Amino acid sequence: MAASSLASRLVRGLGRTLRRAATDALSGAGRTTARGPGPAPRPPRSRRTDDGAGGSTYPGDFRGRPPMSFAPHPDDVADPGEIVWTWVPFEEDHTRGKDRPVLVVGRDGGWLLALMLTSKDHDRDEAQEARAGRHWVDIGAGDWDRQGRPSEVRVDRVVRVDPTAVRRAGAALDRRTFEAVAGAVRSRA
Repeated sequence: MAASSLASRLVRGLGRTLRRAATDALSGAGRTTARGPGPAPRPPRSRRTDDGAGGSTYPGDFRGRPPMSFAPHPDDVADPGEIVWTWVPFEEDHTRGKDRPVLVVGRDGGWLLALMLTSKDHDRDEAQEARAGRHWVDIGAGDWDRQGRPSEVRVDRVVRVDPTAVRRAGAALDRRTFEAVAGAVRSRA
């Protein structure tokens, strides 16, 4: 009886563990991980979903004034105000792109709205960048860059990010810096 009881408890425990793992895997959409770079994710696939993300074809950059909020939350889900790493489509060809950090600023249906970051200093070529329609705001250094380099965020291009393509969290901006970036985005929209 004792062996039977022990075996029964082990089976029930294993069942709970497997159910929890399956639930976690299925509800993992929009989650980030702090495990490090790993391989770059592929661009979203051509599968359609009801909410506009979750593997959908990239619908193009967000146009107009995006809804922006500061709502970082210390969990593994990408929230506005946080910098995360993900695949970002090139502006001139959305079928190609690059893995990079982005500042999440809001949501559009099932998509995250984000601004891309760079560690390249655009202060020296500011006039040339402005002529090309690109505008940058300095946000300083943070945990999103392992080398501790200062970063700039592009405020004139709002990209849509599939929450399932977010690879890892980098850090949350402070509210003052986020509001400065949001003000720059609003002035460009």
